Amino acid sequence: MVNTLLDAVKWDDNGLACAVVQDRHTLRVLMVAWMNAEALRQTITTGFAHYYSRSRQQQWMKGEQSGHTQKVYELRLDCDGDALVLLVEQYGGIACHTGHASCFYQIYQNGGWESVEPVIKDENEIYIRSAQKQTHND
Repeated sequence: MVNTLLDAVKWDDNGLACAVVQDRHTLRVLMVAWMNAEALRQTITTGFAHYYSRSRQQQWMKGEQSGHTQKVYELRLDCDGDALVLLVEQYGGIACHTGHASCFYQIYQNGGWESVEPVIKDENEIYIRSAQKQTHND
């Protein structure tokens, strides 16, 4: 079944497909990321969201450093086969690396972009604690 699912996706020239991530209860868009076949395979196998970082050129599991993982409850493929939607439970209530609940916390108004949602946890605190845990566990 995994091969059928992977074969159904129309990967772009870089082997990637856009993944829109929504809260499974509210349907609020939490983030947009990229997946390659391996990230999709890992997501299906583990039940937790995995993505491909274009900037770091590597696989990653959402929350592997911050602890803000995403349990996947539903996976959808669009009619063209080139975009995915993941309905998730966002653990910790923070999807954005900036410490916001959603990556879409800015709104265009009054001629510019304004942050309209609070930071739940400062990103420096999220990632400093994560780095300290990794150092102590090594």
